Amino acid sequence: MAAYRCSLCARLLLLLILLLYALVHSEEIKQGNIHHVSGVNKPQTPAETVERPLEERQWEATEVNEAVSSDAAAHLLDYPGPDSVLTSTPQLKDDFREELVIRPLHSGDIYASFQFRTVWETDFTRGSKVSHYRLFPKSLGQVISKFSVRELHISFTQGYWRTMQWGQPYLPSPPGAELWVWFQDTVTDVDATWKELTNVLSGIFCASLNFIDSTNTVQPSASFKPLGTANGTDHRFLRYATLPREIVCTENLTPWKKLLPCGSKAGLAVLLKSEKLFHSSFHSQAVHIRPVCQDWQCKTTSLELRQTLNVVFDLHTSGQGKREWSLFKMFSRTLTESCPLASSSKIYIDTTDNPQEEQFELSPATPLLSQAVVLGDRRTFSVYDLTQQVTFGTVRSLNVLIRWKSTEGDMLRPLLHAERYVAGYGLQTGEIHTLIYNNHPFRSFPVLLLDSVPWYLRLYVHTLTVTSKGKDNKPSYIHYQPSKDRIRPHLLEMLLQLPPHSVTEVTVQFERALLKWTEYTPDPNHGFYVGSSVISALVPSTVAMSTNITQEQPLFSTFFPCKEESNYFMRVYTEPLLVNLPTPDFSMPYNVICLTCTVVAVGYGSLYNLLTRSFQIEEPSPGLAKRIANVIRKMRGVPPL
Repeated sequence: MAAYRCSLCARLLLLLILLLYALVHSEEIKQGNIHHVSGVNKPQTPAETVERPLEERQWEATEVNEAVSSDAAAHLLDYPGPDSVLTSTPQLKDDFREELVIRPLHSGDIYASFQFRTVWETDFTRGSKVSHYRLFPKSLGQVISKFSVRELHISFTQGYWRTMQWGQPYLPSPPGAELWVWFQDTVTDVDATWKELTNVLSGIFCASLNFIDSTNTVQPSASFKPLGTANGTDHRFLRYATLPREIVCTENLTPWKKLLPCGSKAGLAVLLKSEKLFHSSFHSQAVHIRPVCQDWQCKTTSLELRQTLNVVFDLHTSGQGKREWSLFKMFSRTLTESCPLASSSKIYIDTTDNPQEEQFELSPATPLLSQAVVLGDRRTFSVYDLTQQVTFGTVRSLNVLIRWKSTEGDMLRPLLHAERYVAGYGLQTGEIHTLIYNNHPFRSFPVLLLDSVPWYLRLYVHTLTVTSKGKDNKPSYIHYQPSKDRIRPHLLEMLLQLPPHSVTEVTVQFERALLKWTEYTPDPNHGFYVGSSVISALVPSTVAMSTNITQEQPLFSTFFPCKEESNYFMRVYTEPLLVNLPTPDFSMPYNVICLTCTVVAVGYGSLYNLLTRSFQIEEPSPGLAKRIANVIRKMRGVPPL
């Protein structure tokens, strides 16, 4: 009993000490003796107290020992210090912005484009190793540093973009998976580095990028110029590959969302619900990494990570009968807050064709309007700033509603679009037709066509013809690299001049090769996919394009660099091709196996039975009289006959 009382007293004494310590600690916090500013324990001034919300949105809190001084902590965390943050926001080491652009389409569908950009003031090209990451994902940073990557562009797309119904997308991408990378000039073996990089990216994005090899990789000579800052354009360090049959699903979206600073817990990423995104007519997600300039003189560069997601919701497949869209109907969720780490979080609604709200109306209405030059046209947008609490109203929830009033109105035809198909009959020869449309009424412009054809379609280059308005159109530049069986594909690049208001047709004949029986897919009768053609062009602009790289602009209008005010860069992809190859009858082996087994079972079974069976001579059965006599003899005790 005495021991129990001593144990109880000790417990009560320990509890009393903990309560006293908690009271003293709370008093110190109330008196302002302990302050956490970006993880550095330092008294706050009134100016710093005012700027604290902005600072908390920019940086993650990191605990630092109280004995470390402010200057030492700033140097340790690559942090510019509180004075530089208060005086100049662009001096921050990394910055995150997020945007959502919604464009109502004339067909009743709706197009939503997410843009997430993370800019990091670091330069991997100098060989410096970075071990501390804040907003920039560490997995991608280590990949860029290890493989000496200058630019990386990867996209996963499900569906085909219908240009004539939906117009031009903000960021184009072909069906399936696309990957093109610019390596630094310090890489000695580009092919080995490329192969290892595809295997690593396959694990990061849970995709089949490990199927990229020399048979579907090309080295373009004129297409796919660097989109960031690049001193040289040596195409030996460029690799391009596509997987047109890649299926995009939830396992690709989940690692993509984990690259965001806030993940899918806050901000616009809350709307990325897989059940809704993949129940759409078109879905595309991409990751773009490139170096960008920090100022107009481009003395220093930063690393930009841009994550984009484009989706088109169909009016009929959505299950709703009336032309009415909202954030909840599209994504089954509403917005309650912006990402705390984002310096800018906005929603843009394209209202260019609805100046007086004659076609549709927005609810809730917003007084903020913005104009931007997008794809050579000046567009007007209604803006919802998520960093302002007044945007969410009293219910602290934002659900933008687009209610259509009229279905009248015509969509402007895109100035440039393309189509491709396979012609011919039989399984021996065929012909590839590529149609490029220039819908400009009086301007001609050049386009660069890139075709990558698998080796099992043997092109006859002497049959290549280019016609425009019934006349031959001689290309000003042609680069052709022939294929090698089971080693590399065909590569064809041409620079064409498209006449105004014309259709340019490019045709080339091919012969189908017979594959080995181990090279066929599990469903060979479905056909083999051929990647999309890529068309790069400088299209005339109706308004003057902005060439100022330091001007603050929306993210969806600043992806492709613009060097001239009279035109803008555009990239167009055609449909992928589905080609049937000579396919053997894979049922014959099954028939042969069945016939062989039957013959063996019947022939060998009978012979084995004859060789292993033992034969015995049986006496004939006695007659009735003899059996009766034996019974009588047995009863008498006499031996039987």
